[in-house]
Amino acid sequence: MSAPVEFVEIDWAGRPVRIEYQRLGTENAGAPLLVFLHEGLGSVAMWRDFPQRVCEALGWRGLVYSRPGYGRSTPRAADEVWHPDFMHRQAHEVLPTLLTALGIDAQAEPPWLLGHSDGGSIALLYAARFPSRVAGTIVLAPHILVEDLSVSSIEKAREAYLNTDLRQRLARYHDDPDSAFWGWNGIWLHPPFRHWSIEAEIASITCPLLAVQGLDDEYGTLEQIRGIARRVPQTRLLELPECGHSPHRDQPDALIAAIVDFVRDPQSTAMAPITRSPHDLPQELPQELPQELPQELPQELPQELPQELPQNLPQ
Repeated sequence: MSAPVEFVEIDWAGRPVRIEYQRLGTENAGAPLLVFLHEGLGSVAMWRDFPQRVCEALGWRGLVYSRPGYGRSTPRAADEVWHPDFMHRQAHEVLPTLLTALGIDAQAEPPWLLGHSDGGSIALLYAARFPSRVAGTIVLAPHILVEDLSVSSIEKAREAYLNTDLRQRLARYHDDPDSAFWGWNGIWLHPPFRHWSIEAEIASITCPLLAVQGLDDEYGTLEQIRGIARRVPQTRLLELPECGHSPHRDQPDALIAAIVDFVRDPQSTAMAPITRSPHDLPQELPQELPQELPQELPQELPQELPQELPQNLPQ
């Protein structure tokens, strides 16, 4: 049985804001708390069963919520325009206020954070600003800077929203799909946002950090997580094959296994990138090494990006 969706009101930006949230694993009293932060078009519902699966695998409690403007939380006003600091405000203002409103003392019992895409960036910003209020951080396809690839895919999403049934599909997950889509799309395509970067800020992160990205991510290159590792030396990297911008949808089993391994030994950074599908890994070591090298080089990688729309849009 899925956990009930609840609501709490917080005061943010000088007005009352309703926040949709869901508590998981409430029977695990005293267990660590894992807070889930959704992507730029996400919500409580759009996570589907992934948070529940993670919490069950860990034996932890979970908190899933929809940020203002998303899901069943208070929508963004039609004339409300987000600015380049919109993720900073979520990390520095909304998340701490929400935790307090729910009776969670992050100073006494620091939670873990798991964020996807924009939610991953928000998790990094929170961990950098409040190092004593976070036990560990897991980020999936986070952004630490704006790349041409990101902008190109977001432009394609805009065309899809205007010319396909994407708006109707998003309406399954948001009371006001225009609030969610145009808040996200508008700021990412706003010319001044091209200079957005949190590369310097994340250097102050002290907690254990797992950074995950798919090798086929259409919204960012591996520089996003490799850039994190250069600035946060305790970072453990996981690069997943056959995986786009949403590792929790494309490779959920491999991801959950990696998360369980990480939290059991969060101080270790010794995780080699997975370069094959987990289902293709051999069950036994080969008996003999090959005697000859292959005579042909592998085929060249494609030189152009695919022309299709991004694969991770809601179904």
